[in-house]
Amino acid sequence: MQRRRAGLGWPRQQQQQPPPPAVGPRAAAMAPPSGGVPPGLGGRPACALLLFCYLNIVPSLGRQTSLTTSVTPKAEHSVAYKDFIYFTVFEGNVRNVSEVSVEYLCSQPCVVNLEAIVSSEFRSSIPVYKKRWKNEKHLHTSRTQIVHVKFPSIMVYRDDYFIRHSIAVSAVILRAWITHKYSGGDLNVKWEENLLHAVAKNYTLLKTVPPFERPFKDHQVCLEWNMDYIWNLRANKIPQCPLESDVVTLLGFLYASSGENTGIVKKFPRFHNRELEATRRQRIDYPVFTVSLWLYLLHYCKASLCGILYFVDSNEMYGTPSVFLTEEGHLHIQMHLVKGEDLAVKTKFTMPLKEWFRLDISFNGGKVVVTTSIGQDLKSYHNQTISFREDFYYNDTAGYFIIGGSRYVAGIEGFFGPLKYYRLHTLHPAQIGNPLLEKQLAEQLKLYYERCAEVQEIVFVYTSTVQQGGGRQEACDLRNSYLDLKLRYGRPSTCRAFPWEKELRDRHPSLFQTLLEMGLWTVPRNRNESVLEIGRRMFEKAVKRLSSVDGLHQISSVVPFLMDSSCCGYHKASYYLAVFYETGLNLPRNQLQGMLYSLVGGQGSERLSSMNLGYKHYQGIDNYPLDWELSYAYYSNIATKTPLDQHTLQGDQAYVETIRLKDDETLKVQTKEDGDVFMWLKHEATRGNAAAQQRLAQMLFWGQQGVAKNPEAAIQWYAKGALETEDPALIYDYAIVLFKGQGVKKNRRLALELMKKAASKTLAGEYFHKAAQGGHIEGTLWCSLYYITGNLETFPRDPEKAVVWAKHVAEKNGYLGHVIRKGLNAYLEGSWHEALLYYVLAAETGIEVSQTNLAHICEERPDLAKRYLGVNCVWRYYNFSVFQIGAPSFAYLKMGDLYYYGHQNQSQDLELSVQMYAQAALDGDTQGFFNLALLIEEGAIIPHHILDFLEIDPTIHSNNISILQELYERCWSQSSEESFSPCSLAWLYLHLRLIWGAALHSALIYFLGTFLLSGLIAWTVQYFQSVSASGSRLTPAQASADPTAPTASPAVTPAADASAQDQPTVTTNTEP
Repeated sequence: MQRRRAGLGWPRQQQQQPPPPAVGPRAAAMAPPSGGVPPGLGGRPACALLLFCYLNIVPSLGRQTSLTTSVTPKAEHSVAYKDFIYFTVFEGNVRNVSEVSVEYLCSQPCVVNLEAIVSSEFRSSIPVYKKRWKNEKHLHTSRTQIVHVKFPSIMVYRDDYFIRHSIAVSAVILRAWITHKYSGGDLNVKWEENLLHAVAKNYTLLKTVPPFERPFKDHQVCLEWNMDYIWNLRANKIPQCPLESDVVTLLGFLYASSGENTGIVKKFPRFHNRELEATRRQRIDYPVFTVSLWLYLLHYCKASLCGILYFVDSNEMYGTPSVFLTEEGHLHIQMHLVKGEDLAVKTKFTMPLKEWFRLDISFNGGKVVVTTSIGQDLKSYHNQTISFREDFYYNDTAGYFIIGGSRYVAGIEGFFGPLKYYRLHTLHPAQIGNPLLEKQLAEQLKLYYERCAEVQEIVFVYTSTVQQGGGRQEACDLRNSYLDLKLRYGRPSTCRAFPWEKELRDRHPSLFQTLLEMGLWTVPRNRNESVLEIGRRMFEKAVKRLSSVDGLHQISSVVPFLMDSSCCGYHKASYYLAVFYETGLNLPRNQLQGMLYSLVGGQGSERLSSMNLGYKHYQGIDNYPLDWELSYAYYSNIATKTPLDQHTLQGDQAYVETIRLKDDETLKVQTKEDGDVFMWLKHEATRGNAAAQQRLAQMLFWGQQGVAKNPEAAIQWYAKGALETEDPALIYDYAIVLFKGQGVKKNRRLALELMKKAASKTLAGEYFHKAAQGGHIEGTLWCSLYYITGNLETFPRDPEKAVVWAKHVAEKNGYLGHVIRKGLNAYLEGSWHEALLYYVLAAETGIEVSQTNLAHICEERPDLAKRYLGVNCVWRYYNFSVFQIGAPSFAYLKMGDLYYYGHQNQSQDLELSVQMYAQAALDGDTQGFFNLALLIEEGAIIPHHILDFLEIDPTIHSNNISILQELYERCWSQSSEESFSPCSLAWLYLHLRLIWGAALHSALIYFLGTFLLSGLIAWTVQYFQSVSASGSRLTPAQASADPTAPTASPAVTPAADASAQDQPTVTTNTEP
C-alpha cells in the first residue's frame, strides 16, 4: 500500500494520469483523446471540409482585445484538430497577483477552467482561485488568454498588525482544463463535475515562499502611534515553535503490579508543534516509535496473557502496540493492521525472573526489534528482529495506553520501573536514555526477595519435616501391648536433625525461635498455604504484643517477626513495617525502608498498603512523586474490591464511620454488645419497635458503633421485622439480603415478593431512591474509569477526578473500617498506646477522619507523641487533613493558628494563616470570620483574592473599617448562640468606637472645642502679662534706700504698697 502525501500530486480521479510537469515554467500540453476527427463532428468528412473552408475564407467576427491573440494555423487538409491547453507563469513564485498566460485550442464550443489549489500542513487541496470563460466562436484556433491569479494575503505576506496568522504553504498547484459545452461543460456545472468531463487538462507547480522570507504588505493605513510602536517592538522577531519533544515519560517511579485487573492509564495528546503533528499524521500507516521500560518479574503469567503495555483505541479494541507476557515467559506482541485485522507474534526467548531488566521495543514500518538488557551495564540478554510485509495502523492519540492490568486482561506480577516512549523515533538500545532512577530502592527490592526466598524455604522445610514426623507418630499411636512395652522399655525417640547451617540460624534467630514455639500440626500441607499460615501466626503474635498496655515499647522487638511474616506473604505485616519506618514510630525514621515495604505490600494486594501508595502519589508527599494516573492504579484496585468485601462476611471488617474524637455526643452513643445503648435497642426490638429492629440489624450486619459484626444475628432481626411488623424499610433490607445471599441462602423468589410488598407501602419510593444512591458503588467505579480514559465525549479526561471517585469508594473498605474501629475502642477505653498505633495506621492510608483524630490525640497527649513518633504529629496530620475534600472547619482553624504562631520548627506565615481562616469562614464557621477580623484589627491586610473568595466586594468595602463591619456581621448572623456571643460583643464594641469617633468629629463638638481652646489661650496670655507687669513694679520699691529716689510712686498699687510695708526693716545701731 502506498502512503498518501498531502498535496503532492493531482487529486485522485477516474481518468488517465497526467504527465509530469516539464522543466521550467512552461508546462507541456496534454494530448487530447485519440482519434483524427475532432469531437462533436460525428465523423462526417463533408462537414469537416465545409467548416475548414469557412474558417479560412470568412474573417473572424470575434472581438479582438489586447489580452487575446488570434493565431491562424496553416491550411493543411490532413491535420485533425485536437483540444489542448497549456500555460506559462511569468514568475515562478507565488505572488499576490501572479500573471499567467493560458494557451488553448477548442475543437467545439467549450469552457476553459483555471483553478489554483493549495496544500498546507494540516489541509490539502484547498481551492483559493477559480476562473472560467467560454469559447464558442474561435474554434480550431489556438488562442492565448492572460489571467491575473490573485492569492490570499495570508499565503503571500508576513504577519503584521492586520495579518495576524500567515500560513506555511507546502504546495501550490495551478491546473487548467477544457470541457465541451455540449458534453457536460457548462458554467452552471460544479467544478468537480466539470473536471470529470475534461477533454484536455494540464497543471504546474508554483514555488512557495517561507513565511519569514515574504515581504510586508502595504495596507495604506496609518496606525495610531501607540499601536505602531507596540507592533514595531515585535515586528522583526521571529516567533519560535513551542519547545516540545516526542519523548514521553509514561512512568518515572516504581509501580507495584499485583497481577490483578488494574493498571496505569496514560493518554497522549496531539503535538502543539505543527511540524511534529504533521509528521505523526503522516506515519499513521507507517509506525516509527520506540518503547523502553524496566521490569522486575516475580512469576510468569498465571493466565494465557498478562498485560505489560498495550493500546486501547476509541472502540475499546487492542491497537498498535500491544505487549503481553505469556504463561511460558515469552512476549506476545500484537499489532492492528490498516485493513482492519490484527497480527501477533511471540518472541523466541523468555523473560528473566527476579532480576531487573530493560525491555526495548522499536517499530520501523514493518520491522520490529525486541531487546532485553540486564545489569548496570545493560549487557544484552536477548535480541530478536521480526519483519512483516503488512501495513500497521498506528494512531497513538485515538485511544489510551494501559500499563499493567485492566478490565480486559490481568497485569503481571512484579514491578514496573521507568518507562519512556519515543513517539517519532526508532532508536538502538545504546541510544536510549532510560536509566533505572531509583537504584537504591530497586536494589533493596531485589535483596528483599532474595531474603524472603530463603525464609520461605526454611519455613516450608521445617513445617514439612515436622508434619512428616508427626504423621508417622500418629500412625503408630495404636493401643496394643507391643507399643506399651516399647514405650516403657525401649530406646527413647529422638528428633530428626534439620539441615540448617549455623550461619543460616544466626541470620534468622527470631524465625527459628518462633517455629520452635509454634504448633505446626494443623498447618496446611500445600507449600504456599503453609508458608502463608505461618506468616499469619507470626503477625498475630506481634500484634498481640503491640496491643498491650505499653505496646509502643514493644515495636523494636516485634520488627523481626513482622519482617518474617512479610516474607511469608502475609502483607499486613508489610504495611505495619512501612508505617513504622515512614513515621518513625519508636524506630529511627527510614524513608527508603518505608517505601520498600509499601511497594511490597502493594504488590501483595494488601488493601491498606495500596491506599497508602495511592494517597502519597495523589498528594505528592513523603518523597513520592505527584502522579494521578499512578494513584488511580492503586486506588482503583481497592475500590473494585470494596463491594466484594462488603458482600463477604468473613474477615476483620467493620463499617467505616465518620466519628470525630472532638464530638462528645457521638462518642456517648458508641457501645458494645453489653453496653447500655445496645441492650436498650435489643429490648425495644424484642417489643416490636421497627426502628429499633432496623438499627439493631444494621449495627450487627455492618459492625457499627463498636458492635462486633454478626451477620447471622442481623439477618434474624431483619426477618423478624420484615415478617412481623411489615415495616417497608425492613422488608426492603431483608429482600436485598435474600437476593444477594449475604449470610443466608439465596431466595430470589421470596426476595422479589418482598420487594413488591415494599413497593405497595408509602415509603417505597423513598427507600428505592436511597437504594439507588447507596448501591451505586459500581456506578462510581465506572465514572472513575471514564474520567481516567477520556473515551466518552460526556466524560472529558480528568485524572484528578478519577482519583477522587476511586478514593471515595476505596475508603469505604471494611478492612480499613476495622482498623479505625480498633483505634476508637482503644481511645474510649483509655488505652493510649493502642489508640495511637491504630490511628497512625489508618491516617497513613489518607482517610481524613483518622488524620484529624490522630492530630487530636497528639494534642491531648503531646508527651506520648513526642516520645514515640518521629514526625511532628499535630502539624503533619492537620496539614494532611486540610488538603482533603470535606475537611472539617476546625482543622482549617487549627492550621491557621499554627501558621499564625509558628509551630516548633515551622516559621510564621500570615498569608497562609489568612487562607486557612477564610476557608473555615467559607465553611460556615463563625470562628473563621472572628479570626480574620482580629487579624485586621492587628493591622494585617486581607488580599483581594481572599475577599473575592469570601464574596466581599473590595470596591464596596474599600477600607478596613468597612471590611470589619462585614466580617463581624457575618460572624454574628451565623452564630448559633442565643445569648451574647464574642461576635456580637465585638460587633457592638466596633460600633461604639465608630459612634465615639463620629461624635468627636462632629461640627458642634468641633465648634465648642475651638471656643474653649481660644478661651484657654486668652486666659493664659492675660495671666502671663499680669505676672510680668507685677514683677516690673516691685523693683523700685525695694530700692527706696536710695536717697535720690522718690519715697512713693503714684503708679504703685495698694497691693504693692502693702507688700512694701510688710518688708522687714533693718536698722543699724551704733555702739555707745
